[in-house]
Amino acid sequence: MSEKRMPGFRSSVALIGTGPMGAPIARNIIAGQVPLTLWNRTPEKARAIGGGTVAAAPAAAAAEVVLTVMPDLPQVAALLPGEDGLLKGWKTAGIEHPVLVIHGTVSPVAVAEFADACLRTWGVTVVDAPLSGGTIGAEEGRLSIMVGGPPEVVERLTPLFGLYSSTVVRFGRAGAGSTVKACNQIVVAATVTALAEAMALASAAGLDLEKVQTILAGGLASSEVLRQKGHRWIDQDFQGGGSAKNQLKDLGFITEVAGHAGLKLPLAACLHSSFEQMIAAGDGDMDHTGIYRTILS
Repeated sequence: MSEKRMPGFRSSVALIGTGPMGAPIARNIIAGQVPLTLWNRTPEKARAIGGGTVAAAPAAAAAEVVLTVMPDLPQVAALLPGEDGLLKGWKTAGIEHPVLVIHGTVSPVAVAEFADACLRTWGVTVVDAPLSGGTIGAEEGRLSIMVGGPPEVVERLTPLFGLYSSTVVRFGRAGAGSTVKACNQIVVAATVTALAEAMALASAAGLDLEKVQTILAGGLASSEVLRQKGHRWIDQDFQGGGSAKNQLKDLGFITEVAGHAGLKLPLAACLHSSFEQMIAAGDGDMDHTGIYRTILS
């Protein structure tokens, strides 16, 4: 866990979605002495964090700043309506200009449209702020956050983001952060697949995978993916982690953005096909490093 401190953040803060990424983010915020309200569809996961106030419904988590760490945009949009929704909660609390932060990986096109609709219809400012660094980065407070949103709002949020990140960069209006995340995910998916192919080749040659990884880590082939995930190929453990289904979802967003830009990305298309094969083989819930199994099949 990070040891950063930021007492006295002037806005009330809530976090919705205390899964593998949301939970360590929440712990770092609490460790930073910022009071935090939590909501999760499974309440036990929120209570397990300790130190925060667990809300009974999204409406009760309607703070001035609401951080969401959810799989995709439809899950975020579903938090807004109804008697238990954020919109009712903000109205009841008298919060006129709430900020809704989307930390999940979502469609750049869809989140830009969503942000425009939220501001126009309800006065809610949406900041798209996808994350890179994985669960280890979240635990250690060194995530990279790529941000799209109004500059004055992003400036206000940056000290809060600093409790669980080491790099925060604003790229433009809502949707820009998610476009950068698409760029990031090309590299991540390609690196995971390249390392999986290297491990498959090394294994077929009867080499010691741990020793091979030591060599890779000492040269140009070194990467954060290798540092965080290398043990998975050595241990043949592909359970948990960032799923192949989510990787394919992200690759779909890359295709969408490229199409809007009039680009053809051959590597991204190849990666999309490979992860489709992995999921078709029944390995979609495995960590994306499990593409190794598809390569060997």
